[in-house]
Amino acid sequence: MDTILILERLNRLEKLLIGSKEVLTFDEACDYTGISRSYLYKLTASGKIPHSKPNGKMLFFEKKRLVEWLLQNSRKSKNEIDAEAIAYTFRNKRR
Repeated sequence: MDTILILERLNRLEKLLIGSKEVLTFDEACDYTGISRSYLYKLTASGKIPHSKPNGKMLFFEKKRLVEWLLQNSRKSKNEIDAEAIAYTFRNKRR
C-alpha cells in the first residue's frame, strides 16, 4: 500500500516538473501529448510536428509549439456556430 502511494506521488511530481519546462525531450513530449512513441517518431520523420534536432540525434520539442500543433484544425461547437449564424443573420438582414 505504501509503495502504491509513493509511486502515485512520484507520478504527480513528474507531471508538475514537465508542466514547468519549456522544452521537452522525446519521452516527455509523449507523456505531455499522450501520443505513442511510434506515432511521434512517424510525425517527426515526416516533418508533420515541430521539433528540433540540435546534435542530429536527440529530439526536442518546444511546449508552446506542441500545444499550437495539437490545437490546429479546431472545430467550433454547435453553440458557437448557432451564435455566428444568428449574428450573421442580424448583420445582413434586408430592410
